[in-house]
Amino acid sequence: MASVAFLGLGVMGYPMAGHLKNKGGHDVTVYNRTTAKAEKWAAQHGGAFASTPAEAAEGKDFVFACVGNDDDLREVTIGAKGAFGSMMKGAIFVDNTTASAEVARELDAAAKAGGFHFLDAPVSGGQAGAENGVLTVMVGGEQEPFERARPVIDSFARMVGLMGPAGAGQLTKMINQICIAGLVQGLAEGIHFGKKAGLDIEKVVDVISKGAAGSWQMENRHKTMNAGNYDFGFAVDWMRKDLGICLEEADRNGAKLPVTALVDQFYKDVQGMGGKRWDTSSLLARLEK
Repeated sequence: MASVAFLGLGVMGYPMAGHLKNKGGHDVTVYNRTTAKAEKWAAQHGGAFASTPAEAAEGKDFVFACVGNDDDLREVTIGAKGAFGSMMKGAIFVDNTTASAEVARELDAAAKAGGFHFLDAPVSGGQAGAENGVLTVMVGGEQEPFERARPVIDSFARMVGLMGPAGAGQLTKMINQICIAGLVQGLAEGIHFGKKAGLDIEKVVDVISKGAAGSWQMENRHKTMNAGNYDFGFAVDWMRKDLGICLEEADRNGAKLPVTALVDQFYKDVQGMGGKRWDTSSLLARLEK
């Protein structure tokens, strides 16, 4: 059993922290910007809650975070009441936020200066993956702290991989989002085309999903897309944040992402339709408007 802190109890962090406590059997203290949610988590799972990130991190072997963006991450780490100010020597900070590779490298350097370790470890699998404890975790950092952290991360993951040095986890997550964006747009166009052609979408997908066109998105999203149900899963606002990170990194490294840039603009159109909190599969709604 390890002594663990978890910072950020959103739709991902809340169940992830729960798995650390219940499945992993760890001693967990949580922090959330809205204290009421931290109190609710502690009452539900039997853990503790803290009023600041620094208080939550004090004396902990591992500190996890899953917050909104680079600025939120800096606030809970190197901010005035951030966790980095109270972390033990040799402890490990595991960041599950989807953020930039730049901030990962920045915080890795700050952690080294403080005598502890930093792993950027963004996750894939969405809210359902977090609730069921079957997330994919892409990690950047050094081998030794990764090996120590992996059994703890396993509490909420089905796949954990060390991808390279600091920032490599975030870069891998960018590739994940790039691939998803193109897949969802292709699926949306396929369903749209099939409807216009007067085909039975269920019959079509039942056949083509067994061939080269098959994908997780097709298996898990075609029914709700066909029904026009977009009120669940990974929100358009979050996807646009992620694709923005991808495009900014591409500007730095010289990668060409024409499809990603185009799909990002399609998601902007969905936002304009009132779909900011719709699931990312709502690209079909844009074609049908």
